[in-house]
Amino acid sequence: MTLSLFNQFSSPSLFGTPLVLVALIAPLLLIPSPTDRWLDNRALSLQGWFIARFTNQLFLPLNVGGHKWAPLLTSLMLFLISLNMLGLLPYTFTPTTQLSLNLGLAVPLWLATVLIGLRNQPTHALGHFLPEGTPTALIPILIVIETISLFIRPLALGVRLTANLTAGHLLIHLISSAAFVLSPTMPLIAILTAILLLMLTLLEVAVAMIQAYVFILLLSLYLQENV
Repeated sequence: MTLSLFNQFSSPSLFGTPLVLVALIAPLLLIPSPTDRWLDNRALSLQGWFIARFTNQLFLPLNVGGHKWAPLLTSLMLFLISLNMLGLLPYTFTPTTQLSLNLGLAVPLWLATVLIGLRNQPTHALGHFLPEGTPTALIPILIVIETISLFIRPLALGVRLTANLTAGHLLIHLISSAAFVLSPTMPLIAILTAILLLMLTLLEVAVAMIQAYVFILLLSLYLQENV
């Protein structure tokens, strides 16, 4: 039971080819492309409105130097939302449940924000390790604590996204299995379980969007500290 429960998170393959590549490319096919017409259709208008509002809200606290990251973070936001939402469909694979993928996204972007801070304002960046007015006896301890907290940031980004999506998929799997097993013997309980499954699915849709937003929001906060 335990093995079959976690088999849904193993990367599928067909003829020796990992299908995770197909899952990563699939969101790109769903994004509407611009047309040569004077007026855009509803999908393009909605996409433009969402990108404009998201970019405005996310980069409002940042100075002009941080606005260069707008295309990258906005594209990553749409990419993560698409991956998370497609993973809720039956018989699909969610790449963002893999810690390796999430760390592969989090570590380079976090490292880029740190290197930008060290290049543009090294004194301010290194000042985070030792707050002003720290007692002399606490200086070594605080430096160690701040160093650990700095290097744990990308790990927290990846683990947060992986854990929330994995927990949601496991709950959906368990509740749907319970509804299927109870349907022949206790139909009333099975109907209540199915209603609970529907509510949980709606919650997971919200979690899929929120977790993608939180991932990008935390990256923007790390960028705000270094620009």
